[in-house]
Parts: sequence; C-alpha cells; structure tokens
Amino acid sequence: MDEEDGWNRMQPVIGSAPVVHQLSLNETCFPPTPGVLRAVQDAAADAHRTNDALSTALTGRIAERLGVPAGDVLVGPGSAALLQQLFSALTGPDSDTVHAWPSWEAYPMLAANAGSTTVRVPLREDDCHDLDAMADAVTGRTRMVLLCHPNNPTGTALRHTDVERFLDRLPEHVTVVIDEAYRDFVRDEAAAEGVTLYRDDERVCVVRTFSKSYGLLGLRVGYLVGHQRTLGRLRGLQPFFRVSSTAQAAAQAALAEEGEFRRRCEVIAEERERLREKLEEQGWRVTPSEANFLWLPLTQGVEEFTQSCADHGVLVCGKPGEGIRVTVGDREANDAVAELAGKFGTGGGR
Repeated sequence: MDEEDGWNRMQPVIGSAPVVHQLSLNETCFPPTPGVLRAVQDAAADAHRTNDALSTALTGRIAERLGVPAGDVLVGPGSAALLQQLFSALTGPDSDTVHAWPSWEAYPMLAANAGSTTVRVPLREDDCHDLDAMADAVTGRTRMVLLCHPNNPTGTALRHTDVERFLDRLPEHVTVVIDEAYRDFVRDEAAAEGVTLYRDDERVCVVRTFSKSYGLLGLRVGYLVGHQRTLGRLRGLQPFFRVSSTAQAAAQAALAEEGEFRRRCEVIAEERERLREKLEEQGWRVTPSEANFLWLPLTQGVEEFTQSCADHGVLVCGKPGEGIRVTVGDREANDAVAELAGKFGTGGGR
C-alpha cells in the first residue's frame, strides 16, 4: 500500500451538509482557557523579539513538573516533528523500525522520510499491541521500536508490567519510543507510565504533546523526555528556532492551570464511557478506550457509515475494512453520533 494512500484512507468523508460536529481529528472540544489566551496575547505583543529561541523556560517548567533533569527534556514544534527527528537521528537506510498496526498512520511516512523500513506487527484480537510478536520482530537491523500508548486509532493502553517484560527481551542497541500523545486521558491504574520506564531504562524515551489534553493543537508544541544516549544525537538536528514564543507562552500558562486541564480530561473520559455504553446498547462492538476517541472495529460498511454521518454534518474517521474512529466531543456531539449509529445499525448497516 502506498504510504500517502494509507494516510488518505483515514481522512473524513465530506458530506453535503455543513460540518456541525468535527469528530474525525481527535481534537479537544474545549477552547483555550482565558489564562492561556492572555498569555498568547501578551506574547504576541512582543512578536518582533527573538525571546528564548531554545525554549529554556518551558523546558525548565516541564522538567520541574516531571521531576527529571532539564537536560533530559527536548521541546519541539509538536510531537510529530520530534518523532521525525528521532527517525532522522536513530534510523536510516538499512535499518528497521518496528511498530504495531493499525497505529498512527504517520509512522510509516516518518520512517520513509528518514529512509527507514517499517515492520508492522498486527494487533491482537483485542486491538492491543502484541508485545510478544513485536519482540520477535526485532532483529539486528532494528534501531527503533514505537509504542503508541494509548494506541491511535484503537485507544487501547499498555500495561506497565507488560512493557517491563517487553523491554527485558530487547537488545541494547534498540531505542524504545513511547508515544504518549493521549496519556492524559488514561484512567487505568495498571497502564504503563512512560516517564517511570524512562527513569529505569536508558533505552526508553517518551514523546508527549500539548495538542490534545491541553488543546494547543494549532500552536504546535510538544516535548521529548529521554537520556543523553538518545537526546545527544537529536540535539544536532534541532533547528535553532524551534517553537514560537506564543506557543511557549501558551504551554507555560497551560501548565500553570494543571487542575483545570485535568478536570477537562475527566469530563472527556466520562463522556467516552457514556458514548461507549450507548453504542454497545445498540449492538456495536466498541474497543475499550483510554484515549479521547472510540474505535469501532468494522470490516464492512465503513464507507457507508462515515458518509451517512457526514451527510448529517458529523465527521468521523473511517478506515475501510478495519473500523471507524470517533473522537469524543461534547455531550451534544456524542449524542448526535449515537443517534446516527442507531439509525445506521437499525437499517442493517452493520
């Protein structure tokens, strides 16, 4: 399958009706807080200045929050950009990157940009990473293993003890990258904690973002936590100007309002479970999710359901032959999805 085609297959179908609920892109339904908006406005007033081109202040705030050395934190323009830098620094021609599949559609493209080959390991029947099979797939060519936690598009989370056993099976030359874009929505106490794994194993690094739970998607700011064996190779690839001053200010303001953003994640988690229950009552199979979206495994009818939603102004993300990903929105949006899903199922669409 062509990589660009693979990406396109996850795009929403545009219907004839105006978009009322955008539930295809895993965006948060919450707007920026007043404090974040003030910080952006204040920073914009000083936009003609260079102002902390290396994100030193934000790096320090993140390190303080996580209790890690500032030298183990690397701030960048979104987690995707940091992942691309990891691919460029750690992989290349004659190397493999192992990751689960289906997972985030960008991984194969990021690997291709660095000249690395991907080895895609199918998920288990419960839509979770098959860590045993992933360990078996690691060879002397493998330079990096990606763990998407929770996984996009299925929402499944990794158990901490399972990842520890997985790490025990890997050779020293492999770097394990834990992509925690959706970690703030996890409520399972047994779920893996990337920063804890990083503390115990120099091969582990963690990529996180302010795009999802903090709602700063349009500002592009993320960070990586890792040891010098990994970060030392990345720093030479970092552009001098990394993250805009407005994005840095917004991220620092968001960290200062941690309680409010944790509350918002709780609201999303509650709505996630409410929507899941509604769909299951209608007879849909819904994968238990720890992210801000739900996955409906579906081998047939994906295009029809996605189009039906779009025709009613609701955009969801379909992957033909595999399933439908629905971002959890506000109550009104979630009820709209449930209503459309009920009508579609009643009409024999499943």
